[in-house]
Amino acid sequence: MLLPFLIVGGIGLVLLVISLVLGDIFDHLEIGDGALSGTALAVGMVVFGASGALVASMGLEIVWVYVLSIVLAAVAYLLCVLAIRNLTRSSDGVPASAVGLSGVARSDVTTAGGEVSLDGPGELERRLAYSDEPIAEGARVRVVEHAGSRVKVVAG
Repeated sequence: MLLPFLIVGGIGLVLLVISLVLGDIFDHLEIGDGALSGTALAVGMVVFGASGALVASMGLEIVWVYVLSIVLAAVAYLLCVLAIRNLTRSSDGVPASAVGLSGVARSDVTTAGGEVSLDGPGELERRLAYSDEPIAEGARVRVVEHAGSRVKVVAG
């Protein structure tokens, strides 16, 4: 009687781990503005399995065990989809431009690379940097270009 719940819950747990480690497995499908989510599906399956096992241990008829498990799994799935959709919409994923910020060279900066610390909001760590002209460690720098995670700096 508990075997279907344990199987579905176990598959859900495996899917949840895969989704958390590798990312949502249904992201590339783009179905219904995030209505199909591997993470939410996995959460629903885990809730179905866990609630089925718990409700079955209470001694209810098997029909009610399935009904309650399906209802709880559907509620968990919908709540998870809504949470994921809200989190996705709230993160813009576009880093703020560092052009114009100044800072200090933390290593020698050349055309091949180097590191700088910038004086700006949200600038907590060092950034990879490069420059057309060599800049010595400790010199003040200013960002003139921002490409991905690297910045192009000039002395000053």
